[in-house]
Amino acid sequence: MRAVKFAGAAIAAVIIVIGLLLVVGIPSGFLTTTIASRVESATGYRLSIDGTTKISLWPTLNVTLNDLTLQDPKDRSGITRLTVDSVQADMSLSSVWSGSPKISELVVTHPVLHQQLLRERLPNAGTASKPLALDTGGATIDRVKVVDGEVAFARVRDRVEGRISAINADAVVGRDRKVDIAGTARVGDHPTKFDIKASTPATPADRPTIPVDFAIDMPDVLKSQLAGHAEMRLSGDVVMINGVNGRLGDGAFNGWASVDIASKPLVKVDLDFQRLVIPVAKSPEGTSGQPWSNAPIDVSGLNYVDAQIRISANEAVIGDARLAPLALDAKLAGGVLKAGTANLGAYDGQVSGEVILDATTGAPSFAMHSDLVGVRALPLLQGLAEFDRINGKLQAKLALRSAGTSQRALMANMQGTAFVNFQDGAIRGINIAQMIRSLTSGTLSGWQDSEAQSTDLSQLSASFRIDKGQAVTTDLNLIGPLVRVTGAGTIALDTKMMGFRVEPKLVMTTEGQGRASEPVGFGIPVMIQGSWSQPRIYPDMAGMLDNPDAAYAKLREMGKGLFGPDGAGLGNILGSLGLGGTAAPGGGNAAGNANPQTQNNPLGGPLGEAIGNLIQQGLSSGAGTSTGTGRSRGLPATPSTPAPQASPAPPAQDDPAVAQQDSQPMNDVLRQLFNR
Repeated sequence: MRAVKFAGAAIAAVIIVIGLLLVVGIPSGFLTTTIASRVESATGYRLSIDGTTKISLWPTLNVTLNDLTLQDPKDRSGITRLTVDSVQADMSLSSVWSGSPKISELVVTHPVLHQQLLRERLPNAGTASKPLALDTGGATIDRVKVVDGEVAFARVRDRVEGRISAINADAVVGRDRKVDIAGTARVGDHPTKFDIKASTPATPADRPTIPVDFAIDMPDVLKSQLAGHAEMRLSGDVVMINGVNGRLGDGAFNGWASVDIASKPLVKVDLDFQRLVIPVAKSPEGTSGQPWSNAPIDVSGLNYVDAQIRISANEAVIGDARLAPLALDAKLAGGVLKAGTANLGAYDGQVSGEVILDATTGAPSFAMHSDLVGVRALPLLQGLAEFDRINGKLQAKLALRSAGTSQRALMANMQGTAFVNFQDGAIRGINIAQMIRSLTSGTLSGWQDSEAQSTDLSQLSASFRIDKGQAVTTDLNLIGPLVRVTGAGTIALDTKMMGFRVEPKLVMTTEGQGRASEPVGFGIPVMIQGSWSQPRIYPDMAGMLDNPDAAYAKLREMGKGLFGPDGAGLGNILGSLGLGGTAAPGGGNAAGNANPQTQNNPLGGPLGEAIGNLIQQGLSSGAGTSTGTGRSRGLPATPSTPAPQASPAPPAQDDPAVAQQDSQPMNDVLRQLFNR
């Protein structure tokens, strides 16, 4: 609006200068003072003409002024001013003789409004100033063209600059006092197209109300065209915009706004949308593993405007995420922005929280806290963060803070706490139970993605303590129908790396976690290390040997659960290791059954072979004998003779004698593993 006041003063100045030119002819140096004096008395602004002035009479009367400067005499800094390369006016000679010049076209070339930025509002900003009265002497203008205009914002002390550049506008004034302004501009790096229609008042008034219709296209910022109607009124230095209504894309809105331009702008906005769409730029494909950007994030402009904003919407679309309803309150004062929402509806759940952004220092800082309850995770995470791995009901509590001038710096300085809990859903594209079994064949590289597979989960939870970009958890817990995983580890937010040590367990029945019996452990901790997108997953052999007693007991327990009584199903594995294992007499297993899949544990045979492969690959480097002659810790003595042949009839599943049998081949393996 300050630009509008300068433009009005400039037009009045041009008309006055042209009138003087027609009276006295081509001016010389002594007329410059006279022209400047007339302009200042009519507009209150000081005009300087530093270039030449030309008059042409053919084919129409044409007046050209070069190198003009218009500024407020009260501004001693001289920063706030309007400079113009040239002003050219075309008019009919007959209208000049009549005393009411009619300008058919006024062309303003490269006008630049230099506006000083203020961090604080001036003490007298609240006092009403005298409205600008333009005495045009009965002159009229049919068309005004602005060529390559600019609005330059600057604060020299802070070394801050901003521009609205490449302003090309064409304003046509009709006989019915309708003004149609259409043109293009570049707001920062964003191309903008605008079309504004207004009606000037029939009679002069101190505070006229001007109806305005507007349409703004800004493809980089707004997904759709912003179009609407408003009633504008200038009250001193406050521009009142009442009765605002219009559409943003396919969503209608209404409300009001005001702008105080006395010193540091104070903007107040209250808008209610039926449907608000806020586009979010999507990451290019294949960039999930790329490092955070070091490109600077500049929010210094928040220091030079104050604002009070309330936005409400029946439905808000942010990226691909849909939130309903939305009520957002924000206040910007002194370079500190506070924005919060309460009971925001999100996918059958509720979200509340607050974000505080402090832009007063060279490295902006932010703090946030948020609570999410009962939100469907998949559509929310997919819409906001393009993350489609986890589905289920999400409960989360976040309390974070950081500071930095780039994405990487913000992540490296992150501090706070976070708790997340997913229930009754699935991990999409990953079969964790199959991954655990695959570990017995070798190290895995990456998450073994598959569109056709998933892992159902009853619960996935973890709490994180974050310090200097390192998110540490000690209570990772995943519970599913066929798998259970507990563990601890660290996620490096700045480098997108991770390191976890987890204890996976497989449930040996499709009845899941509800059975009284505990899941069968893998027996060996698993390491997950590397980048978020492609970590290495492998058994932690060194970790197993850190506590051989516990690992020895665990494997012995697994021998009962996976291999059956007397180490059934281990004959071929032990034979391949040279540990003296043989098949049971009669070509069957130790239980006397020719088919190991008919044992009480149907998964024992395949998993037994898998564990055997693991032993052969990573743990049998020291096995060189077929008899277990080493010392045993915590293992009872076993007779040298083999166990008696089982009766042809299969024993009962709950036979305590069978459950307590020991396996000499298994003992031999364990003694070789731990050199006991």
